[in-house]
Amino acid sequence: MAEQAGQANPIAQARDAMLDEKYMAIALEEASLAAAEDEVPIGAVVVCDGEVVARAHNRRELDEDPSAHAEFKAMVDASRRLGRWRLTGCTVYVTLEPCLMCAGLMVNARVDRCVYGAPDPKGGALGTLYDVSHDPRLNHEFEVTSGVLQDECAAVLRSFFRAKRAARKRPGAASTSKAER
Repeated sequence: MAEQAGQANPIAQARDAMLDEKYMAIALEEASLAAAEDEVPIGAVVVCDGEVVARAHNRRELDEDPSAHAEFKAMVDASRRLGRWRLTGCTVYVTLEPCLMCAGLMVNARVDRCVYGAPDPKGGALGTLYDVSHDPRLNHEFEVTSGVLQDECAAVLRSFFRAKRAARKRPGAASTSKAER
C-alpha cells in the first residue's frame, strides 16, 4: 500500500524505531567498554545496508589522541572496511550528541543519518548548540534522530562522572584518571 504524501506509515515508523534501539544498544555496549578502560563512556556504531560495519568507543586518554571520539573512530573504521571515504547509505549511532569535530566529519563523509541518545548541552553540534546537519552553507546535509535510549545513554555518563567525583572526595584519594582532568 502506498503512503499518502505527508503521512508516515506507522508500521514502518515502529520498525525503524526498533532498529534504532537495536543499534543504539550496541553503541551502549561500546560505551561500557570505554568505561571499563576508564574513558568517558561514549560508544558508536556505523550501519550500512542493515549491517554493522564498524563500532568503537572513546579512546582519547589511552591513545593520547584528541580525535579519538567514538563516532570519529567508527567512521574512520567504516571507511576502511568499506574501501571508500564516502559513507553514503550509512547511519551513525552514538550515545552522546556529536561535537563540532565529529559532526563536521559526518558532513565530510556524507553520512545519510545520525542517531544519538543523550543531548550534549556543553558541545552538541546536531541541534543543541549548533546544527551542522542542516547548515545550508555546507555542501551536505543529513538527517538526525535524537533521544533514542536517551535515559540509558545519559545514565551511563552520569554514573561514570558520579563515581569520578566520589573518588576525588575520598580522603587521600588522588585523581585516578586523565579523563576527569
